[in-house]
Amino acid sequence: MKYRQLGRTGWKVSDISFGAWAIGGAWGTVSDDESLTALHQAVDCGVNFIDTADVYGDGRSERLVAQLKKSEKGEIVVATKAGRRLPRQTVEGYSRQNLTMWVEDSLRNLSTDSLDLLQLHCPPSALYDRPEVFGTLDDLVRAGKIRYYGVSVEKIEEARKAVEFPNVQTVQIIFNCFRQRPADQFFARAKQKRVGILARVPLASGLLTGKFRRGSTFAADDHRNFNRQGQAFDVGETFSGVDYNVGLEAVEEMRALLPTGVSMSQFALRWILMFDAVTCAIPGGKRAEQVAENCRASDLPPLTDEVMTGVRRIYDEKIRPLVQDRW
Repeated sequence: MKYRQLGRTGWKVSDISFGAWAIGGAWGTVSDDESLTALHQAVDCGVNFIDTADVYGDGRSERLVAQLKKSEKGEIVVATKAGRRLPRQTVEGYSRQNLTMWVEDSLRNLSTDSLDLLQLHCPPSALYDRPEVFGTLDDLVRAGKIRYYGVSVEKIEEARKAVEFPNVQTVQIIFNCFRQRPADQFFARAKQKRVGILARVPLASGLLTGKFRRGSTFAADDHRNFNRQGQAFDVGETFSGVDYNVGLEAVEEMRALLPTGVSMSQFALRWILMFDAVTCAIPGGKRAEQVAENCRASDLPPLTDEVMTGVRRIYDEKIRPLVQDRW
Protein backbone atom coordinates (compact mmCIF):
# COMPACT_ATOMS: atom_id res chain seq x y z
CA MET A 1 0.00 0.00 0.00
CA LYS A 2 1.20 3.50 -0.85
CA TYR A 3 0.33 6.70 1.01
CA ARG A 4 -0.26 10.32 0.06
CA GLN A 5 -0.54 13.60 1.95
CA LEU A 6 -4.10 14.56 2.86
CA GLY A 7 -4.18 18.25 2.09
CA ARG A 8 -2.62 20.35 4.85
CA THR A 9 -3.69 18.04 7.68
CA GLY A 10 -0.30 16.38 8.14
CA TRP A 11 -1.88 12.94 7.71
CA LYS A 12 -0.55 10.50 5.14
CA VAL A 13 -3.35 8.19 4.08
CA SER A 14 -3.58 5.06 1.97
CA ASP A 15 -4.16 5.92 -1.68
CA ILE A 16 -6.74 3.13 -1.79
CA SER A 17 -8.99 3.72 1.19
CA PHE A 18 -12.39 2.41 2.27
CA GLY A 19 -15.80 3.90 1.49
CA ALA A 20 -18.31 2.77 4.10
CA TRP A 21 -21.62 3.57 2.42
CA ALA A 22 -22.32 -0.02 1.38
CA ILE A 23 -21.90 -1.41 4.91
CA GLY A 24 -24.51 1.03 6.15
CA GLY A 25 -27.27 0.45 3.62
CA ALA A 26 -28.74 1.23 0.17
CA TRP A 27 -26.55 -1.41 -1.52
CA GLY A 28 -28.59 -4.52 -0.77
CA THR A 29 -28.38 -6.79 2.24
CA VAL A 30 -25.16 -7.05 4.22
CA SER A 31 -24.56 -8.45 7.70
CA ASP A 32 -22.62 -6.59 10.37
CA ASP A 33 -20.27 -9.56 10.80
CA GLU A 34 -19.49 -9.57 7.10
CA SER A 35 -18.99 -5.81 7.15
CA LEU A 36 -16.58 -5.98 10.06
CA THR A 37 -14.63 -8.72 8.29
CA ALA A 38 -14.36 -6.43 5.24
CA LEU A 39 -13.20 -3.52 7.43
CA HIS A 40 -10.54 -5.64 9.13
CA GLN A 41 -9.39 -6.88 5.73
CA ALA A 42 -8.93 -3.26 4.64
CA VAL A 43 -6.74 -2.53 7.67
CA ASP A 44 -4.76 -5.73 7.07
CA CYS A 45 -4.08 -4.46 3.53
CA GLY A 46 -2.72 -1.17 4.87
CA VAL A 47 -5.82 1.02 4.67
CA ASN A 48 -5.72 3.79 7.29
CA PHE A 49 -8.50 6.07 6.02
CA ILE A 50 -12.23 5.31 6.13
CA ASP A 51 -15.00 7.50 4.76
CA THR A 52 -18.49 7.20 6.26
CA ALA A 53 -21.54 9.39 6.96
CA ASP A 54 -24.19 9.80 9.62
CA VAL A 55 -26.97 8.77 7.22
CA TYR A 56 -25.36 5.54 6.04
CA GLY A 57 -27.81 3.17 7.67
CA ASP A 58 -28.87 5.91 10.13
CA GLY A 59 -25.57 5.65 12.01
CA ARG A 60 -25.01 1.95 11.37
CA SER A 61 -21.90 2.54 9.29
CA GLU A 62 -20.37 4.91 11.84
CA ARG A 63 -21.02 2.44 14.66
CA LEU A 64 -19.33 -0.37 12.73
CA VAL A 65 -16.30 1.84 12.15
CA ALA A 66 -16.22 2.55 15.89
CA GLN A 67 -16.14 -1.20 16.56
CA LEU A 68 -13.25 -1.56 14.16
CA LYS A 69 -11.24 1.20 15.84
CA LYS A 70 -11.71 -0.38 19.26
CA SER A 71 -10.04 -3.60 18.11
CA GLU A 72 -7.28 -2.18 15.87
CA LYS A 73 -4.12 -0.72 17.38
CA GLY A 74 -2.86 1.45 14.53
CA GLU A 75 -4.07 4.96 13.73
CA ILE A 76 -7.11 5.03 11.46
CA VAL A 77 -8.32 8.39 10.19
CA VAL A 78 -12.11 8.51 9.94
CA ALA A 79 -13.97 11.00 7.78
CA THR A 80 -17.69 11.36 8.26
CA LYS A 81 -20.33 13.64 6.76
CA ALA A 82 -23.29 15.73 7.88
CA GLY A 83 -26.24 17.39 6.25
CA ARG A 84 -28.30 14.69 4.60
CA ARG A 85 -30.47 14.20 7.67
CA LEU A 86 -32.43 17.22 6.49
CA PRO A 87 -35.84 16.19 5.11
CA ARG A 88 -35.25 18.70 2.32
CA GLN A 89 -31.96 20.25 1.31
CA THR A 90 -31.95 23.99 2.07
CA VAL A 91 -29.14 26.36 2.98
CA GLU A 92 -31.10 27.37 6.08
CA GLY A 93 -30.95 23.75 7.24
CA TYR A 94 -27.20 24.10 7.77
CA SER A 95 -27.75 26.18 10.87
CA ARG A 96 -25.41 26.33 13.85
CA GLN A 97 -27.93 24.33 15.86
CA ASN A 98 -28.26 21.58 13.26
CA LEU A 99 -24.53 21.33 12.54
CA THR A 100 -23.79 21.05 16.24
CA MET A 101 -26.48 18.41 16.70
CA TRP A 102 -25.20 16.33 13.76
CA VAL A 103 -21.64 16.51 15.07
CA GLU A 104 -22.75 15.35 18.51
CA ASP A 105 -24.63 12.41 16.94
CA SER A 106 -21.53 11.35 15.00
CA LEU A 107 -19.33 11.71 18.09
CA ARG A 108 -21.62 9.25 19.88
CA ASN A 109 -21.80 6.84 16.96
CA LEU A 110 -18.03 6.85 16.50
CA SER A 111 -17.33 6.68 20.27
CA THR A 112 -14.88 9.56 20.12
CA ASP A 113 -14.37 13.01 21.61
CA SER A 114 -13.38 14.66 18.34
CA LEU A 115 -14.13 13.89 14.70
CA ASP A 116 -11.02 13.56 12.53
CA LEU A 117 -12.63 15.05 9.43
CA LEU A 118 -16.19 16.32 9.03
CA GLN A 119 -17.50 16.89 5.50
CA LEU A 120 -20.62 18.77 4.49
CA HIS A 121 -22.60 16.12 2.62
CA CYS A 122 -23.44 17.47 -0.85
CA PRO A 123 -25.19 20.63 0.38
CA PRO A 124 -27.04 23.02 -1.96
CA SER A 125 -24.85 25.06 -4.30
CA ALA A 126 -26.01 28.31 -2.68
CA LEU A 127 -24.35 27.29 0.60
CA TYR A 128 -20.96 28.20 -0.84
CA ASP A 129 -22.09 31.83 -0.85
CA ARG A 130 -22.77 31.68 2.90
CA PRO A 131 -19.47 32.10 4.78
CA GLU A 132 -21.26 31.95 8.14
CA VAL A 133 -21.70 28.18 7.67
CA PHE A 134 -17.93 27.77 7.46
CA GLY A 135 -17.62 30.08 10.43
CA THR A 136 -19.69 27.60 12.43
CA LEU A 137 -17.33 24.82 11.37
CA ASP A 138 -14.38 26.95 12.48
CA ASP A 139 -16.06 27.33 15.88
CA LEU A 140 -16.51 23.55 16.12
CA VAL A 141 -12.80 23.12 15.42
CA ARG A 142 -11.95 25.64 18.14
CA ALA A 143 -14.26 23.79 20.51
CA GLY A 144 -12.38 20.55 19.84
CA LYS A 145 -15.42 18.79 18.37
CA ILE A 146 -13.76 18.33 14.98
CA ARG A 147 -10.11 18.44 13.93
CA TYR A 148 -10.56 19.37 10.29
CA TYR A 149 -13.39 19.86 7.83
CA GLY A 150 -14.06 19.56 4.14
CA VAL A 151 -16.91 19.12 1.68
CA SER A 152 -18.43 16.45 -0.49
CA VAL A 153 -19.80 17.93 -3.71
CA GLU A 154 -21.86 17.03 -6.74
CA LYS A 155 -20.61 19.78 -9.06
CA ILE A 156 -17.21 21.14 -10.03
CA GLU A 157 -18.52 24.68 -9.53
CA GLU A 158 -19.16 23.80 -5.88
CA ALA A 159 -15.68 22.37 -5.49
CA ARG A 160 -14.07 25.49 -6.93
CA LYS A 161 -15.99 27.72 -4.53
CA ALA A 162 -15.30 25.46 -1.54
CA VAL A 163 -11.51 25.59 -1.82
CA GLU A 164 -11.58 29.37 -1.55
CA PHE A 165 -12.59 29.04 2.11
CA PRO A 166 -9.24 29.02 3.93
CA ASN A 167 -9.91 26.11 6.29
CA VAL A 168 -11.46 23.65 3.83
CA GLN A 169 -8.97 20.80 3.88
CA THR A 170 -10.57 18.26 1.54
CA VAL A 171 -12.99 17.97 -1.35
CA GLN A 172 -14.73 14.70 -2.05
CA ILE A 173 -15.88 14.52 -5.66
CA ILE A 174 -16.96 11.86 -8.14
CA PHE A 175 -13.94 11.03 -10.29
CA ASN A 176 -13.44 7.90 -12.37
CA CYS A 177 -12.99 6.73 -15.95
CA PHE A 178 -16.59 7.83 -16.60
CA ARG A 179 -16.34 11.21 -14.85
CA GLN A 180 -13.15 12.88 -16.05
CA ARG A 181 -14.05 16.57 -15.98
CA PRO A 182 -12.58 17.26 -12.49
CA ALA A 183 -9.09 16.56 -13.85
CA ASP A 184 -9.59 19.18 -16.54
CA GLN A 185 -11.32 21.90 -14.53
CA PHE A 186 -10.57 21.50 -10.82
CA PHE A 187 -7.45 19.56 -9.92
CA ALA A 188 -4.98 22.34 -10.70
CA ARG A 189 -6.73 24.76 -8.34
CA ALA A 190 -6.95 22.12 -5.61
CA LYS A 191 -3.19 21.57 -5.86
CA GLN A 192 -2.57 25.31 -5.62
CA LYS A 193 -4.65 25.42 -2.45
CA ARG A 194 -3.09 22.21 -1.09
CA VAL A 195 -6.52 20.66 -0.67
CA GLY A 196 -6.86 16.89 -0.53
CA ILE A 197 -9.08 15.22 -3.12
CA LEU A 198 -11.08 12.13 -2.20
CA ALA A 199 -12.22 10.35 -5.37
CA ARG A 200 -15.64 8.95 -4.61
CA VAL A 201 -17.76 6.53 -6.67
CA PRO A 202 -14.44 5.35 -8.14
CA LEU A 203 -15.94 2.22 -9.69
CA ALA A 204 -19.12 3.92 -10.98
CA SER A 205 -21.34 1.94 -8.58
CA GLY A 206 -19.77 -1.28 -9.78
CA LEU A 207 -20.05 -0.66 -13.53
CA LEU A 208 -16.27 -0.37 -13.75
CA THR A 209 -15.74 -3.71 -12.05
CA GLY A 210 -16.64 -5.38 -15.32
CA LYS A 211 -18.81 -7.87 -13.45
CA PHE A 212 -22.23 -6.66 -14.62
CA ARG A 213 -24.21 -7.70 -17.66
CA ARG A 214 -27.38 -6.44 -19.33
CA GLY A 215 -29.38 -8.99 -17.37
CA SER A 216 -27.83 -8.22 -13.98
CA THR A 217 -30.41 -7.45 -11.30
CA PHE A 218 -30.22 -5.50 -8.05
CA ALA A 219 -32.16 -5.78 -4.81
CA ALA A 220 -35.13 -3.53 -4.14
CA ASP A 221 -33.16 -1.68 -1.42
CA ASP A 222 -30.12 -1.14 -3.67
CA HIS A 223 -29.84 2.37 -5.15
CA ARG A 224 -28.70 0.79 -8.42
CA ASN A 225 -32.30 -0.35 -8.67
CA PHE A 226 -34.27 2.55 -7.17
CA ASN A 227 -32.20 5.61 -8.17
CA ARG A 228 -31.33 5.06 -11.82
CA GLN A 229 -33.33 8.14 -12.81
CA GLY A 230 -32.47 10.13 -9.69
CA GLN A 231 -35.70 9.29 -7.88
CA ALA A 232 -34.11 9.33 -4.39
CA PHE A 233 -31.01 11.55 -4.74
CA ASP A 234 -28.77 12.96 -7.44
CA VAL A 235 -28.65 10.58 -10.38
CA GLY A 236 -24.89 11.10 -10.63
CA GLU A 237 -24.46 8.98 -7.50
CA THR A 238 -25.75 5.89 -9.34
CA PHE A 239 -23.51 4.54 -12.11
CA SER A 240 -21.94 8.04 -12.16
CA GLY A 241 -24.98 9.25 -14.06
CA VAL A 242 -24.11 7.10 -17.08
CA ASP A 243 -26.79 5.09 -18.86
CA TYR A 244 -26.33 1.51 -17.68
CA ASN A 245 -26.16 -0.11 -21.13
CA VAL A 246 -23.83 2.57 -22.53
CA GLY A 247 -21.58 2.02 -19.52
CA LEU A 248 -21.47 -1.71 -20.20
CA GLU A 249 -20.42 -1.05 -23.80
CA ALA A 250 -17.65 1.30 -22.68
CA VAL A 251 -16.34 -1.24 -20.17
CA GLU A 252 -16.17 -3.89 -22.86
CA GLU A 253 -13.99 -1.58 -24.95
CA MET A 254 -11.77 -0.87 -21.96
CA ARG A 255 -11.08 -4.56 -21.42
CA ALA A 256 -8.71 -4.43 -24.38
CA LEU A 257 -6.54 -1.96 -22.44
CA LEU A 258 -6.06 -4.11 -19.35
CA PRO A 259 -2.48 -5.08 -18.50
CA THR A 260 -1.93 -8.81 -18.03
CA GLY A 261 -3.17 -10.09 -14.68
CA VAL A 262 -5.00 -6.87 -13.75
CA SER A 263 -8.73 -6.96 -13.05
CA MET A 264 -11.11 -4.32 -14.37
CA SER A 265 -11.64 -2.96 -10.84
CA GLN A 266 -7.91 -2.65 -10.23
CA PHE A 267 -7.44 -0.99 -13.61
CA ALA A 268 -10.14 1.60 -12.89
CA LEU A 269 -8.63 2.39 -9.48
CA ARG A 270 -5.08 2.59 -10.84
CA TRP A 271 -6.32 5.01 -13.51
CA ILE A 272 -7.51 7.36 -10.74
CA LEU A 273 -4.14 7.16 -8.98
CA MET A 274 -2.40 8.36 -12.14
CA PHE A 275 -3.53 11.88 -11.15
CA ASP A 276 -1.24 13.24 -8.46
CA ALA A 277 -3.84 15.77 -7.29
CA VAL A 278 -5.87 12.85 -5.94
CA THR A 279 -5.14 11.87 -2.35
CA CYS A 280 -7.06 8.61 -2.42
CA ALA A 281 -9.82 6.63 -4.07
CA ILE A 282 -12.49 5.36 -1.69
CA PRO A 283 -14.10 2.23 -3.15
CA GLY A 284 -16.66 0.46 -1.03
CA GLY A 285 -16.67 -3.21 -0.23
CA LYS A 286 -19.13 -5.52 1.50
CA ARG A 287 -16.89 -8.59 1.32
CA ALA A 288 -13.29 -9.14 2.33
CA GLU A 289 -12.30 -10.49 -1.06
CA GLN A 290 -13.60 -7.33 -2.77
CA VAL A 291 -11.55 -5.18 -0.44
CA ALA A 292 -8.37 -7.20 -0.95
CA GLU A 293 -8.74 -7.01 -4.73
CA ASN A 294 -9.24 -3.24 -4.62
CA CYS A 295 -6.26 -2.67 -2.35
CA ARG A 296 -3.90 -4.43 -4.71
CA ALA A 297 -4.41 -1.56 -7.16
CA SER A 298 -2.15 0.60 -4.99
CA ASP A 299 0.94 -1.44 -5.86
CA LEU A 300 0.34 -1.74 -9.60
CA PRO A 301 2.85 -0.03 -11.91
CA PRO A 302 1.78 3.19 -13.65
CA LEU A 303 -0.42 2.86 -16.72
CA THR A 304 1.23 3.70 -20.03
CA ASP A 305 0.52 6.85 -22.01
CA GLU A 306 -1.05 4.65 -24.67
CA VAL A 307 -3.47 3.15 -22.17
CA MET A 308 -4.36 6.55 -20.71
CA THR A 309 -5.05 7.84 -24.22
CA GLY A 310 -7.25 4.82 -24.88
CA VAL A 311 -9.37 5.47 -21.78
CA ARG A 312 -9.77 9.10 -22.81
CA ARG A 313 -10.85 8.11 -26.31
CA ILE A 314 -13.56 5.80 -24.97
CA TYR A 315 -14.72 8.54 -22.62
CA ASP A 316 -14.83 11.13 -25.40
CA GLU A 317 -16.71 8.87 -27.79
CA LYS A 318 -19.23 7.20 -25.48
CA ILE A 319 -19.46 8.93 -22.12
CA ARG A 320 -18.65 12.63 -22.50
CA PRO A 321 -21.98 13.57 -24.15
CA LEU A 322 -23.86 12.08 -21.16
CA VAL A 323 -21.96 13.65 -18.27
CA GLN A 324 -19.37 16.26 -19.20
CA ASP A 325 -21.48 19.40 -18.77
CA ARG A 326 -23.96 18.09 -16.21
CA TRP A 327 -21.80 18.16 -13.10
